[in-house]
Amino acid sequence: MKISVAIITRNAARDLERCLASVGFADQIVVLDQNSEDGTVEVCRRAGAELYQTEWLGFGRTKQAAVRKCRNRWVLSLDTDEEVSPELRAAIEGLPEDAEPAAFEINRLSRFLGVWIRHCGWHPEYVVRLFDRDRGSFNEKPVHEGIEVSGEVKRLPGLLRHYTCATFEAYVAKQNRYSSLAAEEMAAAGRRSSLAGAVVRAHATFWRMWLLQGGCLDGWPGTVLCLVSAYYSLGKYTKLARLRDEPARVPDTGGSS
Repeated sequence: MKISVAIITRNAARDLERCLASVGFADQIVVLDQNSEDGTVEVCRRAGAELYQTEWLGFGRTKQAAVRKCRNRWVLSLDTDEEVSPELRAAIEGLPEDAEPAAFEINRLSRFLGVWIRHCGWHPEYVVRLFDRDRGSFNEKPVHEGIEVSGEVKRLPGLLRHYTCATFEAYVAKQNRYSSLAAEEMAAAGRRSSLAGAVVRAHATFWRMWLLQGGCLDGWPGTVLCLVSAYYSLGKYTKLARLRDEPARVPDTGGSS
């Protein structure tokens, strides 16, 4: 099967280099960049990737813009902090060009604070990443985007290894940014929340991940992950409550009453 790899990136040259090294078998590699200021250009040149520039359109729309740059029917969408395992590579290379499914799910294994997380609801985590562009595309969600397909979805053996943020500070900042985007999306859809509800949801998130989903078995990194996830939930619903309760602003005319 000939595939095109589609990646969006910004100032992530170190992760991008590892990602590109794992997909050297691809017929085409497309990298859609948002004016990075690190070594992204050099990394793409060494890997033989096609580099394009674009403005930020939100995750869903930006990833779909990368897909449109692909010339092959089958597209493998990756994030810069992911890499294809040898077993997954072999599975993809063994697929026929006329595969019947519209898409394939891949099991993602994520690393947090130096540990591969196998509980917390993080693993197994099957995500649709390889798809027929004639039968699927990214939705337009600004965050937590996904590939929507018309047809059967099957699973591939092997792992998509996911290296989350290199530092704890970067991961917390990412969750803060994502919670803002999620709150704005929910507010636009008419969702409501309260501060009390935000606290309840945060507690529920921690105990679900730590106790029911076995986060306690991932040691201290797992416990920290559960706490940060609870923080994300708290932030998302607190921000939603503030957005919904925020009074309409009266334009300042510069005068006085």
